[in-house]
Amino acid sequence: MSDYTGGDPAGGRPGNPRVGLVLVSHSAQVASAVAQLAAGLVGAGDPAPVAAAGGAPDGGLGTDADAIREAARAVDEGAGVLLLADLGSAVLTVRALLAEGDELPEGSALLDAPFVEGAVSAVVAASAGAGHEAVAAAAREAYEYRKV
Repeated sequence: MSDYTGGDPAGGRPGNPRVGLVLVSHSAQVASAVAQLAAGLVGAGDPAPVAAAGGAPDGGLGTDADAIREAARAVDEGAGVLLLADLGSAVLTVRALLAEGDELPEGSALLDAPFVEGAVSAVVAASAGAGHEAVAAAAREAYEYRKV
């Protein structure tokens, strides 16, 4: 299952492309909720394109390479696509798609960041117009956020 939240679903912003984000989870509900949370925390502006790709094709828990491909294409505005996976086979599936070389849009990369905090940081940074590496850095910095 792939869910699209934010950005222009018609395929980009000519002259001002933003980094797109794909949230890959074993659960469609988790991926969708985190995408909605991240887009909602952008504020009054237009959130960067973010899509959820969660769950197995039958609707159960798992990952779906086709949904990930579809989500990556939906958020691609030409500034690169960053994928954030929750765990296990979600990470392995994204790695396999990246290894193929032509399965995901040019400029696609897997983020190493916490799922919720990394997603929020990445979507906020991308929405503000940050480039590929700056968005990735913002997501990675979420590892340093401490609650106590």
